[in-house]
Amino acid sequence: MSEVRTVHLGPGGELLEETAGGLRPVPADRLLDHFAEELTPPDWATDLVVYAHGWRTPPEDARAMAEGLLALAADQYARRQALYPGLPEWRPWTVLLCWPSGKRRGMGRYRKMRDRAHDLSTDGHAGQVIGQLLGYLDALRGDPAAPEVLANREGQYLHLVGHSLGCRVLCEAVRWAAEEPLTLGWSTPRPADRPFTADSMLLFQMAAPRDAFETLFTQLDAAPLHGPVVATWAQADLATGFWHVRAEKQPGVGYAGIGTAPAPVSGIRMRGPAEPYPHDVLDHRFVSVDASDVFVRHRGWSGAHSDHVRPESAHLLLSLAGHAR
Repeated sequence: MSEVRTVHLGPGGELLEETAGGLRPVPADRLLDHFAEELTPPDWATDLVVYAHGWRTPPEDARAMAEGLLALAADQYARRQALYPGLPEWRPWTVLLCWPSGKRRGMGRYRKMRDRAHDLSTDGHAGQVIGQLLGYLDALRGDPAAPEVLANREGQYLHLVGHSLGCRVLCEAVRWAAEEPLTLGWSTPRPADRPFTADSMLLFQMAAPRDAFETLFTQLDAAPLHGPVVATWAQADLATGFWHVRAEKQPGVGYAGIGTAPAPVSGIRMRGPAEPYPHDVLDHRFVSVDASDVFVRHRGWSGAHSDHVRPESAHLLLSLAGHAR
C-alpha cells in the first residue's frame, strides 16, 4: 500500500492550491488548515516520505519518478524482506514537492533555476512552508517513542528524498528550519528542543558544489535531522560533471561525491539489491555513495543524471528506513 500527495510551490516558495481557475497561493494564515484538509497522514502508513524533484521536471514527470521509486521499493521489500530486520512493515505515504523548475536547458537557464532553488527558501517562503509542513507531519504522525497510539507497533518515520536541484530545495528548507525554533534509531540523538526531526535524508545526484555542506548549508549539521545525510554520485552524470563545471567552476556532488563537510564523510559504494547495508556502514552524519557502476544510462546531454529510479536506489531507501528504527 502506498499513496502520493502533491504539494505545489510557486516561484517565491509560496504554497499553491488547486482551484477551478488553476493554482493560486494559499494565504499564510491558512497553511495549517490547508495541510489538515489535504495532507493528514493516514494511520496505515509506517513511513512518511517527502520527495523533491530536480531541474526541468514537470509535475507529471516528478510524480512518475516518485511512484517509480516507490514501486521498486515495494517489489524489493516483497522479494527480500529478510534484508530489513528492523522494518517489519513498509507502507509509505509520500508528499511530492513540486516547484517551478523550468522547461528549457542551457547555462543561463541552469543558473536561473539553481538560484531559484536557493532563493525559494533564503529569500522566499519555501523554508517556512516546508518547515511548517514537516512540523505538521511530525505533529500528526505516530510518535516512534510512543507506538501505543498507532495500530502498527513501530510508529511512523519521516524520510526526505531529493533529486538534482530538488536536493538544494530540501537542504535550504531544513537549514532554515535549524534556525527557527517553531518548525522543524541513529547514534545522533534527537534534538530535545525540536518538535520536528527527519529520520533520514537521501539525495540523488545532487546539483550543488562538492563543498556545499561546508559553504552553503552550514547549519545542516545542527538541523532537526536525526539520521544521516546520504548522497549518491556517478561518473556518467554529465549534468553535475561536464555542465556543472562550466556553470559553477567545480564538479557537483552528483558527479564527484560529497567533498568537505562539517563532520567526517564516509565513502561507500552502492550495493546490489541482494547485498545488505550493515548499520555501521550508514550510521554516519554524511555518507557519499559511489553509484558509478549503477547509474549508467545516458539520456542526452545530462548523461546518467536522472538514472536514479533503480532497484539499488530502492534498496538504499529501505535500508535507511530499517536502520532508523
